[in-house]
Amino acid sequence: MQTNFSPEQLADPQVAESEKILRKCVHCGFCTATCPTYVLLGDELDSPRGRIYLIKDMLENGRAADAETVTHIDRCLSCLSCMTTCPSGVDYMHLVDHARVHIEKTYRRPLKDRFARSVIAATLPYPSRFRLALRTARLARPLAGLLKRVPWLRTFGIMLDLAPRAVPAASDGARAAVYAAKGTPRGRVALLAGCAQPVLRPEINEATIRLLTGQGVEVVVSAGEGCCGALVHHMGREEQALNAARRNVDIWLKAAEEDGLDAIVITASGCGTTIKDYGHMLRLDPAYAEKAAKVSALAKDITEYLAGLDLPEQGPRGMTVAYHSACSMQHGQKITLAPKQLLKRAGFAVREPAEGHLCCGSAGTYNILQPEISAKLKARKVRNIEATKPNVIATGNIGCITQIASGTNIPILHTVELLDWAYGGPKPAGL
Repeated sequence: MQTNFSPEQLADPQVAESEKILRKCVHCGFCTATCPTYVLLGDELDSPRGRIYLIKDMLENGRAADAETVTHIDRCLSCLSCMTTCPSGVDYMHLVDHARVHIEKTYRRPLKDRFARSVIAATLPYPSRFRLALRTARLARPLAGLLKRVPWLRTFGIMLDLAPRAVPAASDGARAAVYAAKGTPRGRVALLAGCAQPVLRPEINEATIRLLTGQGVEVVVSAGEGCCGALVHHMGREEQALNAARRNVDIWLKAAEEDGLDAIVITASGCGTTIKDYGHMLRLDPAYAEKAAKVSALAKDITEYLAGLDLPEQGPRGMTVAYHSACSMQHGQKITLAPKQLLKRAGFAVREPAEGHLCCGSAGTYNILQPEISAKLKARKVRNIEATKPNVIATGNIGCITQIASGTNIPILHTVELLDWAYGGPKPAGL
């Protein structure tokens, strides 16, 4: 793609990087075949190629974002399926990240949208606030229908619909502690406690700690660690995201320097994609560029780490698992084989649903901010999963778990919960 940025524009390192990304696009259109929003809507501007044109026009002309550009960028799930498909290696992830920051800085959203986004950004990344919000939502649930009919409050009605009917008690798995390895020591890792996940499904961290310590791995949950920043990062709130990254970088490097770390283990693949990108996110910060790159190099999805432990093969369990590969897992981190191989080794029969490359529609806050598109993607995903006739669904991302669970009666668990059960842990409550 030919570009026409001025030398003055290219002096901005963010613009210079986006210009290099734009020039790689050859207009081939392969991305349109695997883009969920294009598959659903059939609008070129709701495809990666169309969004690239909009971003190019906005950045090249140095203009503020307009309503049309914002509409189509907002509809992007950041599923990154286009990057898996692209034969030219277009780094769409970092291009759309830059576009969202530019939108946040130059576009004034309607007041009702600004209010809803501010509430989300001030609540979801903070476990105590999120837990309080969910408990309040249980009382307000009868008002959901009314709120959805009021334009100003529609987003809050949608959030009430999505809120679980019961909120689990806080778990030890999210509290700062060192969990000793059992038997012969094989490693030492830090575990991302997370923000939304320990509130919605605390049993995921509990299963992770149990499985790792049972395999001889010491697990550290560090004091002061918090949200990875992914949620606000995808909303274009750059400073809030970078501050979250800096905090975690400092805390994890301290843990690494004190007693060593083999890895930073992450059980939410959406968080993993972001933490593995800390080195890029903080590349322009001279105080953090090198440190962030070290943290990114240590980051591993739980299945990625377990694959290196050579877990013993188990006998057949007589249970069929439909494995849903989260977008952030297969497209963001390129982890495709390890989760399925681990499940098979643990004795489960694994089936892969059709259209596995398409997003389930969760995508962070997408199911709140783009509920109509999200609902269509969920229905499509559930149909494909149910067609495999599984006993249980497994996946590696809390967003996918909550999204898919709201559309089917088939139990859905984190992959690590099934692995923990197979290697001596308790039967998951979801079964």
